[in-house]
Amino acid sequence: MELLHLAIGLVTVMALTGLAAWAYPLGREEIWWCGGGATLALLIDSIRPLRRARRADVGRQGATR
Repeated sequence: MELLHLAIGLVTVMALTGLAAWAYPLGREEIWWCGGGATLALLIDSIRPLRRARRADVGRQGATR
């Protein structure tokens, strides 16, 4: 589920960045830099939930065996 949220977030960031760059051609380069920063922030913010979900999965598998 966490990976699905991450994928949706990445698609959304790229879509919004692309639309913004298309809508304001004079700032296209800066908009893409901001989109890259948002992508990086999204990836960094997703590390902890992904680790937590992974630990929960591993713990659940060990409990059922």
